[in-house]
Parts: sequence; C-alpha cells; structure tokens
Amino acid sequence: MKEKSFACVDNKIFVESNSICPNCENSKMKIFYKINNIPSHSVLIFNNPVEAINYPKGNISLGFCEKCGFVGNLDFDLNLRAYSEKYEETQGFSETFQKFHIKLAQKLIENYNIRNKSILEIGCGKGEFISMMCELADNKGYGFDPAYIPERNNSPAKDKIVFIKDYYSEKYSNYKADFFVCKMTLEHIPDTLNFLNQIRKAIDNQYDSLVFFQIPNFEKILMDCAFWDIYYEHCSYFTFCSLAELFRNARFEVIDLELDYDDQYLMIIAKPSELFSFKKHKLENEIEDLKTLIETFSKNVSLTMKLWKKFFEKAKSENKKIILWGGGSKAVAFLTTLNLTSQIVCVVDINPYKNNTYLPGTGHLVINPSSLKNYSPDIVIVMNPIYVPEIKKTLNSLELFPEIIPIDSLNVLKYKE
Repeated sequence: MKEKSFACVDNKIFVESNSICPNCENSKMKIFYKINNIPSHSVLIFNNPVEAINYPKGNISLGFCEKCGFVGNLDFDLNLRAYSEKYEETQGFSETFQKFHIKLAQKLIENYNIRNKSILEIGCGKGEFISMMCELADNKGYGFDPAYIPERNNSPAKDKIVFIKDYYSEKYSNYKADFFVCKMTLEHIPDTLNFLNQIRKAIDNQYDSLVFFQIPNFEKILMDCAFWDIYYEHCSYFTFCSLAELFRNARFEVIDLELDYDDQYLMIIAKPSELFSFKKHKLENEIEDLKTLIETFSKNVSLTMKLWKKFFEKAKSENKKIILWGGGSKAVAFLTTLNLTSQIVCVVDINPYKNNTYLPGTGHLVINPSSLKNYSPDIVIVMNPIYVPEIKKTLNSLELFPEIIPIDSLNVLKYKE
C-alpha cells in the first residue's frame, strides 16, 4: 500500500488553496488535513478480496472556509462516484438504530403535523425511513436513490411511494411535496449551495413546505480526533454554523437545529422564505470557536494515530486476536488510514448482506456474529460506541467475553495509559 500523509500540511495548520467555498461562494478554502490513497467507496459489496483491495482510490485534502465554517474535500473527484445496488449503507439491522429511527419519525410527524401529506426523500437508501413515515401517518411520496432495491422493502406502505432509482436533480423539479427529507446525503454532495438551490427552486412559492436534513456532526469528529470518520464519500462536512448559513444562502429560514444519536447527527428543519433570512439560531457555533477546534484536531490527530499503532504493536507482542465490530465506512477509514492488515483478524457486521464479503482497500473478511466462535477474539474494537451495549449483549449470548474497546477511547485528548 502506498505511503499516506496525515494532518498538518508542511507543518502548518492552514495552507492556502485556490478553491472557492461551495457553501457560501465567498471565500477561499484553507487546507488543514491531508490523506492519500483512500478507497473512493467504503460500503460497496465485494465478493472477491483482490477486487476489494484494488478498488479505485482517491485523495483527501480537507479545506476550511473561515467565512461560513464549511469543510470540504478539495481533491474530491465526482467521476469516482459509483452508487448502485452494490452500495450497502443501511443501519436498519441494528436494534439501537431502529429505535432511534422510529422515534425520529414519530417526533417529526407529531411536531410538524406530517399526516396525510406528501413526502419527498432525497437519498432514501433502501427506502426504510420514507416507508416508515408513510406507514405511521398515512403519507405518500417519492424516494430518490440509485441504491434502492425494491425486493428488500417489506413495508405495507411501499405502494404509496414512487421510488426513482436515480440521483435527485433539477430534472425532477416537477415532483412536489409538503415535506422534503434528506438524511445522511448532503455530506456526499460537493456543490452544496447549488444542490440546495435546486431544492429551493423545486419548492418555488410553496411556503408551507418544510425541509428536514440530517448529517454527521463534524464538531464531534474534531473533538474526538475521529480520523475514522473522514472518508472519501464524505466530501462535505458541517457544524451548525455552516449548515444554517447554507440554508439561509439558498433562501430558507431555519426553524430548528438539533443534535441526536449521541451527538453524532446534526439535524435541521427549515422552510422556504421569499427573501434572504438573517435570523440566527441559538445553537449556531462561532466561526472562531470552530477554527480553534480545527487547530486542536490538526495538532493531535497524528498523535491519536500513533496511540493506535502502539496499541496494535503491544497486542501483537501479546499474541492478542483483534476484530473490528462494524463493517462500514468507519472501519474502512480506520484500517486504510493506519495501514492495518494482519493486525485485524476479521470484521464483524450484523447486516446479513455483508456476510462473507470483503472491505475495500484492505480486503478484510466481513462475517456475521454467528461465525465469531470460530475466531475467539481477545479484543473487539467497536467502530461506533453507541452500539457497545447491543454488542455486549450479542457477545454474551455467544458465550464470548473479549475486552471491548470503543473506537473513541484512544483519542489523545482523553487517553490515560
């Protein structure tokens, strides 16, 4: 595997670039983190380890806009995008995630009276959330996603939804709705303002329409030195200030901002406005505070990586068998950033569609929990700490009692040897 470069560029925190911020279009971006040779997709299904290892790769150069707070990958190449039915993104097999999903749908329905309405979801994945929204409150709608698989949607409400296996774009502006949903998709969009402008144009003068977006919380990524949450598909990163500013720039008024799922997700509710809104929400963070967080991240992320490398060296000297739990993008970013190969025996994932497949970049085998007894791990590294209780329960049912290490426990800012 080719050599990678990390963190600060040329020993500086910020390095000027010629790229203009796609979020506000008013400021040049400053690079603060670089890493090369990362798989351009993390959750595509590969049945062949050689194909997985040799899958196309790209580079990441995270740039920061000092005007609006937006962060984006300045090396992102749209030509490497390959979303299809092989894209296995769902978290719906987790009991923890299912509870969150149902609670979120119920809250949106109750708080904003989304009953007997039309819903349009951009990036609907396997159709789980829009189906739930229609099932719970007699709604109907449209779902857009090239990775949608009709055979996997068993919802009794699926006949109320028209699914379009395509990217949402301006050509679909004639599809109208009372409630627009976009969950965990905006971070995959490089031209963020152009994208929001498309939605605003489609809504036109329907001022009663509402828009709901959910995206990863970049502030938490910075605070946790979470290099495993920086991967190629995610070309755009947000905190409250940059997210709210984006919506205002596209002529939306921000109604509410919220954190959820152990502060991993940012969520916004907005409505179209006739004029540009300047009203700020109480949760919007200051740009200078964000800049300080980025500086701290840049100074410490390499040290966090070194802690992990020392951890694996020690485990190897003690002949400890290590597995990762969670075969998604976090695992791919963690493994490829640290150049881990034989240090990890295998990766576990509860999604049955990932069983006996291989991770891009490293070719690690992904197995279901039922196969774990064949490996008898000494250490389980949990790629998302929110799932620790669920994972402990599964391990106990298998009569396995390895040491469990949440991925955020070796953050250099928290770690005590």
